[in-house]
Amino acid sequence: MSGTDEVQIRSAGALGLSIETVADVHALIGAAYGLDGLILHETDFGPEFFRLGSGLAGELFQKFVNYRLPVALVLPDFAAHGERFAELAWEHSRHPQVRFVHSEQEARAWLVSLLQ
Repeated sequence: MSGTDEVQIRSAGALGLSIETVADVHALIGAAYGLDGLILHETDFGPEFFRLGSGLAGELFQKFVNYRLPVALVLPDFAAHGERFAELAWEHSRHPQVRFVHSEQEARAWLVSLLQ
């Protein structure tokens, strides 16, 4: 990336999308294709995302890894959605492609660092 290129990082909200179902994951991938990174906030997800048995989180993670689109999931409190979800968030707090962070500032800093 040259110094004149604009970094293309967007949030699901800026794209007008939220994640309630697997179909929403596919729509999000399509809308985010070509971006340098994507930020997803806790409020962008429906309750099924936080229920790990639904498979929605796993589907989202796998799609973003497959398409090599870095995504930062902003969750101020990893434990807010239960112990199992907190474990998942902590495991992904250093993931190279799908990372949980505590703030949008942290999300942007990480995503920009991937471009350097």
